[in-house]
Amino acid sequence: MLSEEKFFEKADAFALYPTVDGKHFTFEELTNAIKAKQTDKDDKMVILYASNKDEQHSYIEAAKAKGYEVLLLDSPIVSHLMQKLETTKENISFARVDADHIDNLIKKDETAISKLSDEEKTKLDELLKAVVPSDKFMVQLEAMDSNASPFMITQPEFMRRMKEMQQTGGGGMFGMGNMPEMYNLVVNTNHDLINDILNTKTSKKQERLINQSLDLARLSQGLLKGEELTNFIKRSYDMIK
Repeated sequence: MLSEEKFFEKADAFALYPTVDGKHFTFEELTNAIKAKQTDKDDKMVILYASNKDEQHSYIEAAKAKGYEVLLLDSPIVSHLMQKLETTKENISFARVDADHIDNLIKKDETAISKLSDEEKTKLDELLKAVVPSDKFMVQLEAMDSNASPFMITQPEFMRRMKEMQQTGGGGMFGMGNMPEMYNLVVNTNHDLINDILNTKTSKKQERLINQSLDLARLSQGLLKGEELTNFIKRSYDMIK
């Protein structure tokens, strides 16, 4: 078993970085391959990665649809490696594909236009916050492609990485490893389902649509378990009767 220091030395010298598609790059080959497409509007190169191909499949596919390469980094000390590379290499950053929706991970100069008016966005925000548990999710309204998922759950890169580093004994912020899990709920204001939620006449049906959409997003991230999963399955059967 390599020590952490030896691991970093080996990685810097001749490591091959695997992608989710089975390709392998040296660090120089990787940066040459992604520079044109994965450099953001601030001239920083964003290296996308996944830790689990199955659990993060939909996020990986969204990145690949943009023509981006996604590394597969599943080592328990990968957070330490990324921190070292980010501090020793110029203008690079690592971002896990489920840390935000893809347009926010690699920000370009293009500005997406929302189909909703400011008044409709305010109404939607109020509807969501009345149903979505505020101790677990921060609601984030985003104008995305209309074909993208209506609800998407993400966890900020910084928070998750600090927790992982502390859990593997590598420092991180004091107490971060004991913080409750907190996620962003990214809501695509351009999806037809969001329009349906806004225009539904009864508050009971609006609540049911929001809960069903939230639970589908949670299910895709493996966050729906126990009684909540049972209730979701029951509600799903009721909706298709």
